[in-house]
Amino acid sequence: MEYLSTQPYKGVRDFYPEDMAIQRYIFDGWAKTAERFGYARVDASIFEPSALYRAKGQENEEMVNEQTYTFTDRGDREVTLRPELTPTLARMIAGKRHELYFPVRWYSIPNLYRYERPQRGRLREFWQLNADVFGDNTIACDVDMLVYVANIFKDFGATLDTFVIRVNDRGWMNSVFDSLNLTDEQKRAMFLLLDKKNKITAAAFDAEAKEIIGADFTLPSPSADSRIMQTVNILHDLGITNVVIDPAIVRGFNYYTGLVFEIYDTNEENSRALGGGGRYDNLTEMFGGDPITGIGFGMGDVSMVNFLITHQLLPENLTPAPTLTILPLEEIAAGEAIKIANKFRAEYIATVVDATDRKLGKKLEHACDDGIKFALVLGSDEVTSQSYTLKNLFTREQTTGTAEELIKKILS
Repeated sequence: MEYLSTQPYKGVRDFYPEDMAIQRYIFDGWAKTAERFGYARVDASIFEPSALYRAKGQENEEMVNEQTYTFTDRGDREVTLRPELTPTLARMIAGKRHELYFPVRWYSIPNLYRYERPQRGRLREFWQLNADVFGDNTIACDVDMLVYVANIFKDFGATLDTFVIRVNDRGWMNSVFDSLNLTDEQKRAMFLLLDKKNKITAAAFDAEAKEIIGADFTLPSPSADSRIMQTVNILHDLGITNVVIDPAIVRGFNYYTGLVFEIYDTNEENSRALGGGGRYDNLTEMFGGDPITGIGFGMGDVSMVNFLITHQLLPENLTPAPTLTILPLEEIAAGEAIKIANKFRAEYIATVVDATDRKLGKKLEHACDDGIKFALVLGSDEVTSQSYTLKNLFTREQTTGTAEELIKKILS
């Protein structure tokens, strides 16, 4: 007989209790900050028509062909497992545009899929915090989005010196390229080159830029009255001083039209971006009607875990433990032990029953190792008298009383 492998599919994860506890801690933190900033939670199916991702240009076509899980279903429809959520949100906004009151603030924590080479900070299946604002194209909206991003990290206990927010403006970059009379193809090539600027030498960048535009290229600085400079200055005045302008931040998708940004760990151990996003004021156009302005970002759970571990911000003992264990002796019927347990559960005291045939000492030892605080040994005398002895496994203190009295003791 040939046995199956116990390993998961390449690039995905199994979540054991301790892993789920970490994920829940991160998701709960993400949700808490999002709702504090006025975002409402949404979600959608993991399936989308592939046309949704192909619709916005060549780079999207390449993404569908090379980096997604795309297949033809039994109805001969081409379907893609969502690699990102922004196009889905644009579809949802466009579909309800006449019923929504703008601006709309939505967040979600979807699982996403990309067929890429697994590496540190990037897997094939992952979860991501997405947050978007539709119907507000003001500088105040841009600023508040970045204040929200900074507060996500601060709410996990991070200080501003542990991460940096690198910003740029695709609109400004386009105006620079327009002044050089670049064609659309040259612009696209320059954006791709800028996207890898921080990964190559300055000489290599200059050589490739000259090959693309036919001349030496020097990137000017944004003027003091430009939108990107105003945004950064306001953020600094608000105390978010770890925001810097970086011309290499352009993001991978051409649907970005204005502010773009990425968040990086200042510890070089985590070199990949922790998250990023930007303004996309024309994305709903593909669904017809007038465009609806939008700005949003995504932040992955894999890189967030790495960040929290690197900066020792992940609390210990996140796995929840039951509060009480009921240890019935051999003569006790299963129903009796569960009946007692249910009295505690009815008062929202997490309770387990250990009716295995292991020795009592081993059961108590195992309960301590699991972080269970209280134990109740159940014998025939306890069942008859309905008086029980509760043992605090941390302090060794013992209390005797009825179930109702012991419930009050545990909850006190």
